[in-house]
Amino acid sequence: MFSKFERFVACRYLRAKRKEGFISVITSFAFVGIALGVATLIIVTSVMNGFKAELLGRILGINGHISIASLHNTNFNNYLEAIKTLENQVIGVDVAIPLVEKQLLATAGNSAEGVMIRGIRANDIQKKQVLRDGFKDFDLNFFKDDVVVLGYKLANKLGVMEGDEITLLSPQGKITMFGTVPRMKSYRVAGTFNFGMYEYDANFIFMPLEATQKFFSLGDSVSSIDVTLRDDVDIDYTRELIRNAVESSGNRAFIYDYRQTNSAFFNAIDVERNVMFLILTLIILVAAFNIITGLIMLVKDKGRDIAVLRTMGATKGAIMRIFFLDGAYIGVVGTALGVILGLLFCDNIENIRQFLQSIAGRDLFAQEIYFLSKLPAKVETDVVVSVGVISLLLSFIATLYPAYRAAKMDPVEALRYE
Repeated sequence: MFSKFERFVACRYLRAKRKEGFISVITSFAFVGIALGVATLIIVTSVMNGFKAELLGRILGINGHISIASLHNTNFNNYLEAIKTLENQVIGVDVAIPLVEKQLLATAGNSAEGVMIRGIRANDIQKKQVLRDGFKDFDLNFFKDDVVVLGYKLANKLGVMEGDEITLLSPQGKITMFGTVPRMKSYRVAGTFNFGMYEYDANFIFMPLEATQKFFSLGDSVSSIDVTLRDDVDIDYTRELIRNAVESSGNRAFIYDYRQTNSAFFNAIDVERNVMFLILTLIILVAAFNIITGLIMLVKDKGRDIAVLRTMGATKGAIMRIFFLDGAYIGVVGTALGVILGLLFCDNIENIRQFLQSIAGRDLFAQEIYFLSKLPAKVETDVVVSVGVISLLLSFIATLYPAYRAAKMDPVEALRYE
């Protein structure tokens, strides 16, 4: 498509002489602008994707894809039969875990915090990777009787450690002739967990299921069942199968999935990611305008050369291709460098965050705000390809007008005014 002569002349024009220094500076700005724009776009998009994937993975690892909650403050009396039916008869179900989950007040010394109590069986914790990892520093053989395991952030807020006692207070107490007496009991802190997600580490307390049932006087019943699927490709169909299975076991329940529970949150992340993609694309667009400026100035400066080439037999198409190659070179090399920088940054983003954090002397990714303890980045091939295509397309479009202007230049007029 491009002859050896055209490539040779295009390379000569990219090597600026001393008098063309200003043109070279503009070209360099365009090159750097495209590289930084592409790298920034890949980094920001990957961080947003990583944040969503990591958050979703933690949420599903702790709560499951589908939740089955009892209706009208009633409880599941035959939950064991329902779980057996779900795990053995419903296609797609991986794990079904019975839970007792209530809001309480936890006190220790002069500290008091509102907490979420989750009653769960020790063997159910072993069934899920995120739960196992969170309890890796705790021996589950001791997860029995009247003990509690706190999120490490919550333990710090209450000022307790292993072996200390905390008091749990529930407003749903016993009804007496003098009114409702709050339910209150002290428990020994057996250890802490760390899920790497602030909402759980700072607000949740795990208790053995039997101890939780006893505290709330539930007998042999639970308040909900969490269902984890092998995958969520056909989650709507699976949810209907679960509904039929639960109703066939004699329970009436409200069934919902993680999309309903976290819809507003994940929709906000998607909107923010798309808006950031659009805004950061403008960086590449600005760099493309620099290509136009640099090439127009190069065409004006090389007017005499263009005239000589035309008189020697070079066609308008050849002249146009020469200047198109100059702009395309800036776009291709700038895009390639931006992709490499973006991928390297994403691969080392947590180390970079730690380095910048040590220099700034402050937390640049607060768990209280972003929910996660680490800065995640998930590079998706289609995103990288899309960014590269957009960058190349804008760069190529930017070269068309200067190349067309060079091809339309009248050699006689160019030589006359030199």
